[in-house]
Amino acid sequence: MQPKVSVSSLPEFDITEMLQSEQDIAEYLSLVLEEGDPALLAATLGDIARARGMTQIAQDAGIGREALYKALRPGSSPRFDTIARVCKALGVKLVAQPAARA
Repeated sequence: MQPKVSVSSLPEFDITEMLQSEQDIAEYLSLVLEEGDPALLAATLGDIARARGMTQIAQDAGIGREALYKALRPGSSPRFDTIARVCKALGVKLVAQPAARA
């Protein structure tokens, strides 16, 4: 019989530690975009911005750091121009492609 494992004894997972390369970031963002959840997209961009340095991304996007944290927190609904500015600051672009028909 396996010993019981307490959830509180497990290490905390932080996705930002996994976002080391441009490829890692692109794959993570692509997976989230497939979900079609705007709040999840905002949170994901927040993860990526934290991995890159929130202060620098805020500066590059022309957005205050506190405002950027607020816009990219889980459950938020940032405006498209905020998403576009953050993507540009992160060096990624959103690309449209035909959806597969069911």
